[in-house]
Amino acid sequence: MALLPLLLQTVGRPLFLPAHGRGAALPRPMRQLLRSPGGRWDLPELPELGGPLLTEGAVADSQRSAAAAMGVARCWYGVNGATGLLQAALLGLAGPGEAVLMPRNAHRSLIQACLLGDLVPLLFDLPYQIDRGQPAPADEIWIRQVLASLPHDHPPIRAAVLVHPTYQGYASDPKPLIGLLQQQGWPVLVDEAHGSHFAAGVDPALPPSALEGGADLVVHSLQKSAAGLAQTAVLWMQGDRVDPDAVERSLGWLQTTSPSALLLASCEAALEQWQQPDGRRRLQCRLMEGRKLAEDLRKDGLPLLASQDPLRLVLHTGTAGISGLEADQWLLKRGLAAELPEPATLTFCLGLTRQQGLRRQLRNCWQALLQHHPGRPPQPAFEPPPLPLVAAPDMPLSLAWRAARQQRPLLEAEGCIAAELLCPYPPGIPLLVPGERLDRLRVQWLINQRRLWSEEIPETLACVAGVA
Repeated sequence: MALLPLLLQTVGRPLFLPAHGRGAALPRPMRQLLRSPGGRWDLPELPELGGPLLTEGAVADSQRSAAAAMGVARCWYGVNGATGLLQAALLGLAGPGEAVLMPRNAHRSLIQACLLGDLVPLLFDLPYQIDRGQPAPADEIWIRQVLASLPHDHPPIRAAVLVHPTYQGYASDPKPLIGLLQQQGWPVLVDEAHGSHFAAGVDPALPPSALEGGADLVVHSLQKSAAGLAQTAVLWMQGDRVDPDAVERSLGWLQTTSPSALLLASCEAALEQWQQPDGRRRLQCRLMEGRKLAEDLRKDGLPLLASQDPLRLVLHTGTAGISGLEADQWLLKRGLAAELPEPATLTFCLGLTRQQGLRRQLRNCWQALLQHHPGRPPQPAFEPPPLPLVAAPDMPLSLAWRAARQQRPLLEAEGCIAAELLCPYPPGIPLLVPGERLDRLRVQWLINQRRLWSEEIPETLACVAGVA
């Protein structure tokens, strides 16, 4: 038996997701439920319970109550994570051969949805932060440039996608972006997986939620930024630009016919927590504590990058010439388990629990890490990906993915068409999608990326056979 013992293993201080901190911040009803005799809660869709796609039963009542509390028309609970709900939402918005405008930092689940539905992803590039090798959020000016750069021969665009906030907590006000896209006649789907606490409305200093910004569909991961169990998520719908029946048909294809009653109950409990005075006070406290911790750590000399989410600490390890992946391995052995290692940064998720003693622990570990790697020069500036502002793959995703393929060394991939996703995980943002043709600059950039992500990017690439 290999798995079960690991679930109870101590892994150091949990600065990773789920946000409940290994149960410490679970809502009281969920803690009580999990203390009940094992498995009593493992129930099928009994008539009294129902399910996310049924109109009667406790789940349907719970969804209606949640939608009313949030001030939107509809919502659906998900037990296949934000992934399943994002995919269903997108497939409910567009049909085969139609295009969807989406940013390059879209999660791989959205690219996979394009493949499943034979949709055309019109991918737009984002501002690039060369000091850390990460995209920045788009603003209104950027989106106007994107709209002005749309290729003349693109298929009809049926919807647009935005990501708000990023994995690292970078965010701008989504309202003007949403408005610009809706003015084109497109419904807007927002991946707000990491920002459900924005929608709680407890802190005016937080970026506004995409729901407040008028987005038509918004997906929240309840385990990433609320106190839900892993795999819990919710899809919100408002306005009249989206056909709810189309969304439900897609949900019926992509969601399990046997949803976990435990996970559905966790969706309800996580959302109700934002509506209760005690839950709202706790969230306010965690946000205040996060801001104070970041301020204190900067005074201690830690190179923390600015983020719009106080529950994220983004340590800029590259200033000391240390990869975030290297720092992650070193710190994990010393009791600090981070969420997201990247070539120049290491992101810690504070979650919804109190982090007593974390300032001292982080300060001491950082100083020890610097002593272990003395005198390294800062990492050089990162090279932005050599991409046009807006582009679609050269071959339909579904054709490229299903085509006969051959493995080609990256060094020899110029002119090839990719047959697979190239996607370090986490963060799950593709560097290359099926159907994209590699020119010389793109090949060299990927080779450079491999030096940074040596364990995540292979030496060879699956390419469509007979193309080169």
